[in-house]
Amino acid sequence: MTTQEAIDYINTHTWSQWRLGLARTKELLHRLGDPQKHLRFVHVAGSNGKGSTCAMIERILREAGYRTGFFPSPYIEDFRERIQVSGEYITEEALCEITERVRAEAEAMEDHPSQFELITAIGMEYFHRKRCDLVVLEVGLGGEFDATNVIDAPEVAVITHIGLEHTEYLGDTLAKIARTKSGIIKTGSDVVLYENDPEVMEVVTEVCKEKGCPLHIADFSRIEPLGATFAGHEFLLRGAKACAGAETAGAAATEASAVAESAAAAEESAAADRKYRLSLLGSYQLHNVITALTTIEVLRERNFVISEDAVVQGLAKVQWPARFEVLCTEPLFVLDGGHNPQCAEALAESLGEYLPAESKVVFLTGILGDKDYMTIIDTLSPFAAEFVCVTPDSPRALPADKLASILQEKGFAATSCDSIEVGITTALKRAAAAGTAGAPAVSGANTPGSDAPAGLAPALPVIAFGSLYMAGAIRSAFPRLAKKQQRVITTARRRAMTQEEREEKNRQISEHLEKLFETPAFADVKTIFSYRGVWDEANVDLFNEWAEASGLKVACPISLPKGIMLAAVPEDRSAWRNGKFDIPEPVRERSEILEPAVVDAIIVPCVAFDKEGRRCGHGAGYYDRFMPACRPQTRLVMVAYDAQEVAKVMTEPTDMPIPVVVTESGVVVERS
Repeated sequence: MTTQEAIDYINTHTWSQWRLGLARTKELLHRLGDPQKHLRFVHVAGSNGKGSTCAMIERILREAGYRTGFFPSPYIEDFRERIQVSGEYITEEALCEITERVRAEAEAMEDHPSQFELITAIGMEYFHRKRCDLVVLEVGLGGEFDATNVIDAPEVAVITHIGLEHTEYLGDTLAKIARTKSGIIKTGSDVVLYENDPEVMEVVTEVCKEKGCPLHIADFSRIEPLGATFAGHEFLLRGAKACAGAETAGAAATEASAVAESAAAAEESAAADRKYRLSLLGSYQLHNVITALTTIEVLRERNFVISEDAVVQGLAKVQWPARFEVLCTEPLFVLDGGHNPQCAEALAESLGEYLPAESKVVFLTGILGDKDYMTIIDTLSPFAAEFVCVTPDSPRALPADKLASILQEKGFAATSCDSIEVGITTALKRAAAAGTAGAPAVSGANTPGSDAPAGLAPALPVIAFGSLYMAGAIRSAFPRLAKKQQRVITTARRRAMTQEEREEKNRQISEHLEKLFETPAFADVKTIFSYRGVWDEANVDLFNEWAEASGLKVACPISLPKGIMLAAVPEDRSAWRNGKFDIPEPVRERSEILEPAVVDAIIVPCVAFDKEGRRCGHGAGYYDRFMPACRPQTRLVMVAYDAQEVAKVMTEPTDMPIPVVVTESGVVVERS
């Protein structure tokens, strides 16, 4: 069985075949040896925020040294996201082998399991095989009759925000939905509850009393926001509880660490106020984070050793795609998988928090037809400059042309696109055009509202929302498409300079390169692969002349078809001609052609760069093919103007970072 065959088999039994009851899952797991009975769980249900809450809990536990299982739903880009151990997706080999075994058992059953039931069984078997210390288990749908609820009492049952959703399955009132989701509460568990609607709180409290489970309310008043940027939230947690007790069953914490934690707890018995930074964006994440932190406090009370440093590092490092996720800051592009009225309210609140007052955005949206899309539109419309509509990859999707017609009838400019890629490109173009037209805008810098780059009016932000079914396609296609827009931005900045400014900056760049190559790190360089600047790009001709005068061999590119580039040393200054793309290059017949392995240093041009050394070229991929053929010790130096820097270059798997970047300001990036 191949990976695709495994996925195809699982997807044959789609969600539409969902039926109440746990009998199928229990039978299937029993046939597999009941792997879930050898595991410990944090079980999380809710309507909104459960994925983010799970991600925070899992990352903190991982930082604490536990081998974590993570079972999120749905996936965004890769099916294997649904089953993770310590941050790594299930291997393709394991997915195939376990699915083969699960299929044999499932097909022997009288009542074949559904898609989610199959995935649940595969996950349980994998977590058992990997000997996970604790599994963070996200409910798929509801709670009481969800396939994940076959487990025995979890360490903690967590219930996040509850709203009206899937009423045909879960009930048509908040109380009914809360009762269904409270089905994950079992005698022997602690319960953590997001501070919900009073109707919900009453139901969960009642269930906890029936089961004899301690109830811990995630108290939002304990959170004091200290500020939010596109780098994340800073907040103060009031009355943070010290770690107490020692791990008794998990394999990850050593006896020594347990003793150290107990000693620290004894010294710090009183609750304190602690400052944290959360990497996840969106104002609603502060509600989710207190739910996650309350869960961590409860786990500590149940003798799990989770250090303060693990909490700090976990919150700072946690990632959760498609939840107010900034894919790019130049231009600003935010992806949010929000798909119901509650999510729309949270998105609107976040836009109000992160963007300047009265800002407008271009919405890229695709919505499922069974959602309350009219309420979603009404909630977000105050921010809309215009809409670009796409059709999510789901049989339940509202067609893009129908959505565009609805928006037009409501008085909005709306464009229908045939594909996600066309939608992204159209949204970026419309955002750039609207910004140029003088509409209120946010520039692509790290700080919203900062000055626009010279020579280019700031584009409006693009906010993609409406369905997780389109989020994966956007995340996959976006880097390549956004890179084109970054080329437009930085090229415009270069062209805004006068010829005199450019010549002075070129002189400064060459001087900085000369000083760099005189340092001990470049002392053994004998052969340099450089280039001749054309158009308005950074020109290093002065450096090339200095290098040749210093006795170094200087080669320049010859561009061949299929992205192949040669390093050629011309015999003299007359051995040049205009080659591919009308770029001056050595005459091949009158040049020495060097093997990449003899090149000691490469001077790499670019269209854009960032402080991590990421590079955006012209898109042909010549340097990305040439550099890997060189020796590992070959020095790589990128040159550019300061104006070509962006907050983050969008990269693709073939893009190579450059450890040193030189501009007219000097060496602005130097990484080992």
